[in-house]
Amino acid sequence: MHIHRSERLWMTFGIGMLIVFLAAITTAAIADGFNPPSRVQSIDPAKLTETEPFDHPGLRKIGENEYEAYYVGQIFSWNPSKLEVPLGAHVTFYATSADVMHGFSVPETGINMMVTPGWVNSISYTFKQRGTFLVICNEYCGAGHQQMAASIEVR
Repeated sequence: MHIHRSERLWMTFGIGMLIVFLAAITTAAIADGFNPPSRVQSIDPAKLTETEPFDHPGLRKIGENEYEAYYVGQIFSWNPSKLEVPLGAHVTFYATSADVMHGFSVPETGINMMVTPGWVNSISYTFKQRGTFLVICNEYCGAGHQQMAASIEVR
């Protein structure tokens, strides 16, 4: 089978670009510390009200200035709607959804994760300044999406 010179040139160029892009993505992932999720937790969204700890979402103290916060997203609200956290607390947020895809975001903190029915997502943050932080849904979830908010009070 004969491959024309210009076809061979374009195939070489395409394969070369593919290698360059894969190298760039791999380098960026290593340099920025991106890791695939590990210890992925699944949960039955139909049984959230019966499954510990999401049957009573909220803040739990687990150590000296260490806390876990459990959130459930449900059209069009977060449960709990208000949370009080002490200044300097290291909080690991765990969130899941009872119905559709939501986005869990706390602007100005870097807290941002997808909340998917059937899965538990987590992220950690240390609150170093006092104030009230807004928890918003940044993934369109329906007609009342703009009203889906909660607050975190850091004292």
